[in-house]
Amino acid sequence: MQVVMDVAALQAFLAEAFPQVKDDFAVDAVTDDGVTVRLLANDRHLRPGGTVSGPAMFALADVGIYLAVLSRIGPKALAVTTNCGIDFMRKPEAGTDLVAECRLLKLGKVLAVGDVLIYQNGSKKPVARASMTYSIPPERG
Repeated sequence: MQVVMDVAALQAFLAEAFPQVKDDFAVDAVTDDGVTVRLLANDRHLRPGGTVSGPAMFALADVGIYLAVLSRIGPKALAVTTNCGIDFMRKPEAGTDLVAECRLLKLGKVLAVGDVLIYQNGSKKPVARASMTYSIPPERG
């Protein structure tokens, strides 16, 4: 899968297409398999008990696979999530970013399937794992 959008292009696309969340996420790397994306965790991402919320971790996984797909197909804003399964394995503590390693397993003409491991920054033990499927919009001729 050839890379068509690099870190700077993905970050610019996110800022333009989704300004409401552009300050929540940073693209750390575009890899051979996908992307690495960071949740810049702050107080609005926390739940009672001082941990990053499940919805914030879901958003990180969702944005991560979305950007992984776009890194290969280009800036198609209408690619959408069609399925997600997520396992929450450990409690991520407040005060540290979360890092998602997002890997594309299949990129077809209509669907993309990816896997995400989410880590607390600096830890080798994942806090969550997600499996995501995206629908790719058809080319308009």
